[in-house]
Amino acid sequence: MTKFIFKLPDLGEGVVEAEIVEWHVKAGDLVKEDDNLCDVMTDKATVEIPAPKDGTVLAISGEPGDIISVGAELVALEVAGAASESEEAPKQETKVQAKAPESASAAPVAAPAAKAAPIQETAPEPKRTGVVAPVRALASPAVRRRAAEAGVDLIQVPGSGPRGRITRDDFEGFLAGGGRGFAGRSNAKLTGTNEIKVIGLRRKIAEKMQTAKRHIPHFTYVDEVDVTELEALRKHLNDHRMPNQPKLTVLPFLMQALVKVLQDFPELNATFDDEDGVITQYEGAHIGIATQTDNGLMVPVVKHAESLDIWESASEVVRLSQATRGNSAKLDELTGSSITITSLGAMGGIVTTPVINHPEVAIIGINKMMEKLVMENGNVTQRLVMNISTSCDHRVVDGFVAAQAIQSYKALLEHPATIFM
Repeated sequence: MTKFIFKLPDLGEGVVEAEIVEWHVKAGDLVKEDDNLCDVMTDKATVEIPAPKDGTVLAISGEPGDIISVGAELVALEVAGAASESEEAPKQETKVQAKAPESASAAPVAAPAAKAAPIQETAPEPKRTGVVAPVRALASPAVRRRAAEAGVDLIQVPGSGPRGRITRDDFEGFLAGGGRGFAGRSNAKLTGTNEIKVIGLRRKIAEKMQTAKRHIPHFTYVDEVDVTELEALRKHLNDHRMPNQPKLTVLPFLMQALVKVLQDFPELNATFDDEDGVITQYEGAHIGIATQTDNGLMVPVVKHAESLDIWESASEVVRLSQATRGNSAKLDELTGSSITITSLGAMGGIVTTPVINHPEVAIIGINKMMEKLVMENGNVTQRLVMNISTSCDHRVVDGFVAAQAIQSYKALLEHPATIFM
């Protein structure tokens, strides 16, 4: 048997370093060739690092959140044969699990779109202070007897003693605080804390959001849209759709209307390279759809939405959202947006101020639909309304232009037949 030093391999695309996201092995584990040793995140994606050969793990280098360079020691293995101790691992075939968002997405957004993610990237377990380990609670026989009499599972009781041991005061405080099976209000003080290291996709989201707010002078324009007719059309089309056609949400209508608006207002369908001072306007509409996943916010992109009809738009949104949440979205499907739509869906909100998906220059925030009494031709009538919040980069988009664009958007949504004319 001999010691084999496995170094972080070349991950391609000019990557020189990566962040350790999660270890799947520890010292003493037996591994087979191609077993997943750990997940690392580059600027492009989350990647699985496979074992180069069979062996026993002697040591691992680094913890989740650590940044390591390509060629740095990653794992020490004990293997059969006579490999040199300093042998360097060859370039590896790595499996892309997930794409971290290329740019910051909106505050309520996908997922990082972006864990949209979800693109598979498992967050580490939070470090818990004063919480009993989930295997066997530490407690004295007297406390265990008291718990049995009260019908309480000690696993649920936070312990303040050494190694999380549950003291008598811990248990009595749990009962007084209305623990499981107990009702009532308590004045007991809760002193536990959770420490959660910001790593992986959550770190990338934080960095991109910070970049967006630091470099982009946002302004947000909000207008109310009467979507009564739009909702009636949506329901009518769903009632008469073909078996092979997807059920329509409001999102495909918003996309179709946005395509028409961008043809007249290309200033919003653009990205801005502020280092080189270059604005790139796009003929095609590449619409990012902010998507919340188990792993964080991700922004899959509907490419060339101008070439899709309402049913194709709906199908593409469903396909991309399922791929993003199911860890199978491709890198190309998570990059290249020219404008983003973000929505909290039914959770809504009356008004939001979405954060621009850098380096884009505009983002459309959709708020919840609400029934409202309005004056119409001197009469009070009930209508379905929705606020649209649009944030723009004031370096590129003038307020007047943004207002004109949203007024055009509003007109299309309030008279939905014109979307298709």
